[in-house]
Amino acid sequence: MSTPKTAPEFWERADQIIAVANQQCEHSNGGEVATSLLYAAARFNAFLVASKTNDPVKMQQEKEEAVAFFTEQYKRMLNDNFNDYIANFAKYTDPAAAPKA
Repeated sequence: MSTPKTAPEFWERADQIIAVANQQCEHSNGGEVATSLLYAAARFNAFLVASKTNDPVKMQQEKEEAVAFFTEQYKRMLNDNFNDYIANFAKYTDPAAAPKA
């Protein structure tokens, strides 16, 4: 598996997904929305591997490597976002200026 490229389309897709999550937070708590996002990412990533392998035996053989890849990617992205929030805490948490998520 390769690391996603950060072309403008990458950021546009992420922003669209975040916008949907922010809309859902108007009617559900953030923890529930976050859990749904995690489930959706896990489900979609399993689909990606399934569509690449086209065979349950091959999918089982690639499962451990795929889980390790997606886990490492999520950990890296989560750390990057924590660091960004720490560095920009006042800007991101000021209700008058901060975009959601």
